[in-house]
Amino acid sequence: MKKSQIILVVAGLGVLAAGAAAAIAGPAIYRDFIAAEPAPAPELQAEQNLLEPPGAPLDPASLVGTWEVGTGSEAGYRIDEVLHGTDVTVTGRTGEVTGSLTVADDGLTLETAELRVDVASIATDSAQRDAYFRDRALRADEFPTATFTLAEPVTLEAPAAASAITDAVATGDLTIAGVTNRVTVDIQFRSDGETVEAAGSIPVTFADYGVEAPNLGFVQVEPEGKIEFDIIAAKR
Repeated sequence: MKKSQIILVVAGLGVLAAGAAAAIAGPAIYRDFIAAEPAPAPELQAEQNLLEPPGAPLDPASLVGTWEVGTGSEAGYRIDEVLHGTDVTVTGRTGEVTGSLTVADDGLTLETAELRVDVASIATDSAQRDAYFRDRALRADEFPTATFTLAEPVTLEAPAAASAITDAVATGDLTIAGVTNRVTVDIQFRSDGETVEAAGSIPVTFADYGVEAPNLGFVQVEPEGKIEFDIIAAKR
């Protein structure tokens, strides 16, 4: 038996084991007491500000240039499973996120942006589930990276206050498992002139990317989910 076949068999057995545990304990008990709590949705919050306290408007000139996405960044997915009629939310996360952002000379326009996510490193509370998504659904050996590339510049109407949360809408190309689709994403961001934080989520339909949501009878993954990100970038 090939190594890839062994991995899928083990993953399938793991999903069956999880289903058996849920059947014994009861789906609601499994959801509330056994399964891991889903990670919170990415959202910038004033009480969790990593930057300097909000203040006067930033000098747009301080934002001009290229920003490197790095340490502290996170991305992944959020999906809903139906387990014997009980809804269970699952989140997968990885810190293996890279990329860059470029702010134009006016200091108000995000001119380019690209995020790259190492899909093989995305982890949930179940190694067996991770193996299934990595090796069969996302085919990470063939397509190791998911990307988001900004398709149109995003321009603010006025300078934001230092470290204040600002909302924007971006249009870009999302590539998963080698398939690219144009998407629109609501983004929150803030900056103190030295660091940029940005967070958002992108609704996705798995079939649009050639990804098959598993259905094993007792557990069925919903056909839609979300790609989520929370990034930190520093001036290059």
